[in-house]
Amino acid sequence: MNLHSTRSPRNGKPFELQINTTLPGDGINVIFGHSGSGKTSLLRCIAGLEHASGSLVINGAEWQSSTSFLPTHKRPIGYVFQDAKLFPHLSAIGNLEYAIKRASKSSAKRISIEHVLSILGIEALLNKKPDELSGGERQRVAIARALLVQPELLLMDEPLASLDKARKLEILPYVQKIRSEFRIPILYVTHSVNEVAKLADHLVILENGKLSTQGKVSDVLSNLETADYLGNETGIIIQGRVNELDEQWNLAAVDFEGERIWIHNKGLGHGAELRVRILAKDVSITLSQSKNSSILNLLPAVIDEIDEKDSSMALVSLNIGCSKLIARVTRKSVHQLNLIAGLKVWAQIKSVAIVE
Repeated sequence: MNLHSTRSPRNGKPFELQINTTLPGDGINVIFGHSGSGKTSLLRCIAGLEHASGSLVINGAEWQSSTSFLPTHKRPIGYVFQDAKLFPHLSAIGNLEYAIKRASKSSAKRISIEHVLSILGIEALLNKKPDELSGGERQRVAIARALLVQPELLLMDEPLASLDKARKLEILPYVQKIRSEFRIPILYVTHSVNEVAKLADHLVILENGKLSTQGKVSDVLSNLETADYLGNETGIIIQGRVNELDEQWNLAAVDFEGERIWIHNKGLGHGAELRVRILAKDVSITLSQSKNSSILNLLPAVIDEIDEKDSSMALVSLNIGCSKLIARVTRKSVHQLNLIAGLKVWAQIKSVAIVE
């Protein structure tokens, strides 16, 4: 896509969106950035709800060029908004039937209403009006409606932003199911690092209407430059597999790219595949392999880079073979231990969170 849009001034300053990039045609592409970075504007331009100059090609089909513009109602998209935007005078099934009547006839994949109802667990909600549903239930119906237009691209604009923590945790697994069950490419806008960690296959970071960085989520999050956006949430993501269970101590060994970490076993079975998140604040550095420590996860590492931009804290990028870790330590520790790029050290991982 190559899109350029200028909107009416914000606080006296016009907002300019200028994006020139190519994104994967599958999985979940998460669009991340601070408030006002252009995330929603980008989605609206892709949907044709805001006019932008430039070109837009989706899965080989030209939606926009210098000489053509496919109107919104002809773009094979499903759109899920921050608030569900269900038709208040229609029941849940009425909202879904509305989508079915307007479904794209060109889509090669046909999504059945039975499949959607089952995956999203909304069979019992069909005869209820929107004001009789909880926030999480309304969003599930909204997602179902977006799927039943038979989209070739699903746009989700901060669909969890208006929900409380409990409802967010309720909805996230359904988004993960959509990815695996329907194989529709998803553009998902959020400013939540937790949603990035749980959902993203590919991560795009916007800043002031421009592309700051993008790539495979594990690569972007392990880059020290990304720490400026994440703050205390800075950390890495690892995709691994459970290859050993310690029933005596209720632990599971997760293997990833030649390394192993032990985590608390919360019902995991042998062979389970999962995504884990390790925050920089939960990684410390030692110069030797400690034999007398309560920390189970100790990995050999080589320092790649040290970022000391903060007045008191430093971020240390650690190469652990085919993967990376980030440690947040004091600048005093960096100098007391004489930490420099290329030094062989040991990374101590104090906590690991399962995110998927």
